[in-house]
Amino acid sequence: MPANGIESLANELEAGKEIGWVDISEVSDDALSVCPFLMGSIAPHDEKTVAEMASYGMTHETSINQEADRLAKAIEELSEYVGKKFDVVVPIELGGANTPGAIAAASKLGMAVVDGDYTSRAIPEIVQITFNYQKRPILPVASVDEWGNVCVIKESINPRVTEKLGKLISVAGYGLAGQAGMMLDGKGLRETVIPGTLSECYQAGKMLRQAREAGKDPVCELVAAVGGYELCRGTITAKDDYDEAGYYWGTVTIDCGADEFKYWFKNENHIVWRNGKPYVTSPDLISAIDTETGEPVPNPLSYVGQRIALVGMPCKPQLECQECYDVLTPRYFGYDIEHVSIREVMK
Repeated sequence: MPANGIESLANELEAGKEIGWVDISEVSDDALSVCPFLMGSIAPHDEKTVAEMASYGMTHETSINQEADRLAKAIEELSEYVGKKFDVVVPIELGGANTPGAIAAASKLGMAVVDGDYTSRAIPEIVQITFNYQKRPILPVASVDEWGNVCVIKESINPRVTEKLGKLISVAGYGLAGQAGMMLDGKGLRETVIPGTLSECYQAGKMLRQAREAGKDPVCELVAAVGGYELCRGTITAKDDYDEAGYYWGTVTIDCGADEFKYWFKNENHIVWRNGKPYVTSPDLISAIDTETGEPVPNPLSYVGQRIALVGMPCKPQLECQECYDVLTPRYFGYDIEHVSIREVMK
């Protein structure tokens, strides 16, 4: 969630730390990088789940760490397990908590952060990253949850099983577990990371603030800045969501006047329909944007009656490959829908 990420960074700034990153060219060949990430569902807890958590002693009072603390602890646990010291942190994705959480964890440990990530968007599964497309070993993975439970996934038969095991660990902790893995030297990092994405996000955020201060339409300004497309504007009229297997699933319906739009999410948004017909799909990015503030609307915080715009953005060239299409297009999620680049759709 963006608020959690902001809190993580604010805590480091209040502690007198400097927040920033280094260009990939500054990372030496023999530097050892690690990727910390949050694993689990982002769905809100209902009363039944809260009561069940309490029966295991998992309450607000017994929570011992914030998300950035979990990630930092996971890095330390992995370092101890493999007997190696890490030099550089790489965010796994561009996400409301995963990106700032990784940066804050690096700050806590006095480590550098590379200006880049392994996805150039947000994703629900660790198989959907450039690291996996190149068949690099994700394991071992260390895991630390909110209550201090620690696990290490030493081996698995394939990356999808690693994802499943990691999710089941997070399910047992009723939330986001901090995990760390994907060790890589500097040479391999330059071959794998999608560079410059943190700077791009910083510039987009700066642009949104300036647009609001100048009284401009933040959505229009955002679309122009990122080379995206405004798919629709309207009011959310229905939301069907549920929490299952460590993921947050759902479908949101938007009344846009002459057109009805729906979008489906598995943690993140992956398919848009326009008047019942498939329209835009991942790996291209699909973002719900608050029309007043221009801020992204996380799926747990969207609600019936909310006014939003749907914005689509082309994915990075690194995701335009068969390895990505195999795990991040609608067919992977069980929908008989062919992915067509948003550039073609919007011609």
